[in-house]
Amino acid sequence: MLALFLLACDEARGPGEDTDTATIDEAATTWHRDVAPIVARSCVGCHVDGGIAPFALDSFSAAAPMASAMAAAVEEGRMPPWGAQQTDECTPRLGWKDDLRLSDAEKATLRSWADSGAHEGDATTAAALPEPVSLALDGANQQLSPVHSYVTSGDNDEFICFVLDPALEQTRWLTGVQVLPDNEKVVHHALIFAIDRDDAAALAGDDGLYDCFGGIGSDELALVGAWAPGAAAITVPEGSGLLVEPDQMFVMQIHYHPAGEVADPDASAIDLRWIDEEPEMEAVLALVGNAASESGGLLPGPNDDNGVEFHIPAGAVGHTEEMAFTIQSQSADYRVFLAGTHMHYVGTDMAIWLEEEGNEPECLVQTPAWDFNWQRGYAYDAAVDELPRLNEGDTLRMRCTYDNSLDNPGVREALADQGLSEPVDVRLGEETLDEMCLGIFGVLY
Repeated sequence: MLALFLLACDEARGPGEDTDTATIDEAATTWHRDVAPIVARSCVGCHVDGGIAPFALDSFSAAAPMASAMAAAVEEGRMPPWGAQQTDECTPRLGWKDDLRLSDAEKATLRSWADSGAHEGDATTAAALPEPVSLALDGANQQLSPVHSYVTSGDNDEFICFVLDPALEQTRWLTGVQVLPDNEKVVHHALIFAIDRDDAAALAGDDGLYDCFGGIGSDELALVGAWAPGAAAITVPEGSGLLVEPDQMFVMQIHYHPAGEVADPDASAIDLRWIDEEPEMEAVLALVGNAASESGGLLPGPNDDNGVEFHIPAGAVGHTEEMAFTIQSQSADYRVFLAGTHMHYVGTDMAIWLEEEGNEPECLVQTPAWDFNWQRGYAYDAAVDELPRLNEGDTLRMRCTYDNSLDNPGVREALADQGLSEPVDVRLGEETLDEMCLGIFGVLY
C-alpha cells in the first residue's frame, strides 16, 4: 500500500515548501482552509501516528509531501477504504452512517491543492475541523484480555479460541464491541460469541485458550462481535442492546495466518460497552451464507461438475456462487440495521438482495471492489421504522464473484503465503486458500 503513495518531488522545491501567505493567491486551495477538514473527516481515523495506516496525514508537514498521491488515491477510489458502493444493479435506498467517501467537490479540492503546490495557507484563519471517524469503540467501559498470549508458527492456518470472562453479576446488554488486534501480522479475523459459562470453562481448561478449527465447540452460542482488518467497532442503534446473561462468558475465535518462522506473541483484546437497563429492542448479529449444498441454499452455478457444488476452478475469472435463504419464522418481524459482506482473497465482488413476494428485490449492500484488507459492517443511517424489514417468506439472496487467476492480487498474496506460484482449485472453507460467501447482518426485534 505504501508504494501507492510514493511520489517524486521537484528537487528545487517540494510540495508545500513555498508557503508564504503573502505570495499565495487568495483563491488558491490551502491546507488550513480547504484540505485539513477533508482529511480530518475521512483520513485521520487510520492515518495518524500509531494508527493502522503506514503513515500519518494529520498535519500539514505530514500531508504536503503526499498531496499528489492523496489526490490520485481518492480519484481512483482506492481511498478512503469504503467497500459499499452504488452500482447499476445495486442502489440501497438508505445512506450509511460514518460514510467516509469523498464528494466530487472534495476530490476536486485535493487535486487543486496538489496541482497548485500544496500550500499551507494562514493558520489563523483555519477552518474548523470535524471529528474524524475512529475505529475505536467510543464510550467503552470494559476491556477483556486473554490470560495467556498465543505464538503462531508453521505453515498452516490456525484457529485458536480464547475464553474471556466479563464477570457479570446480573443480566446486561452490549451496545458496542471492538476487537483490539495485538499482532496484526498474523491475525486474519476474529469472531466473538457468548456461550454457557460451564461450557466455556470446560473447553478452555487452565490456560484459557484452546484449538478450535471448525467451530468453537458449543452448539449453544450467540454471536456478539466480529472483526477483520480495517473494521470499525460494531455498535447497535440507540434503544437496543445485545443480551448477555451472568451465566455466560465470551469466546473469541481468532483465525491466524500461517506464520512461517515463529511470530511474535499475540494477545488480542476486546473493548465492550455495556448498559444495565433493559432496552426497548433486542439486537442480534447473524452470519448467513456459506451454503455447501443445494438443500442448504446453494444455487446451481458455473463449473458445477458434480451436481450443485461450491467449486472455483484454478484460473477461473468471473466465477459466481449464488445462495438463497428464506425466512421460516412465523413470528419474524425483524429490522436490518447493519449489513456486510465477507469473502477471502479470491473474492472480487459480493451483493445481497432482500426479496419480498410481490415487490421488486431490494439491494441491501454491494462491495464491487472487494478487498479483504478493508472489511467492515455498514450501518444504515435511518430511523428504526425506515430500516429494511424481514418477515416470514422473505428471501435473502447473495451472489459472490471470484477471480482465481494470477491477475487477482489477492490470489497472488494468498499463494505466496502458502509457498505456491500457481492457482489451485478453491472450495468452501475456513483457511486462507479456501473461500466464503457470507452475509453479515445486524437485526432488531
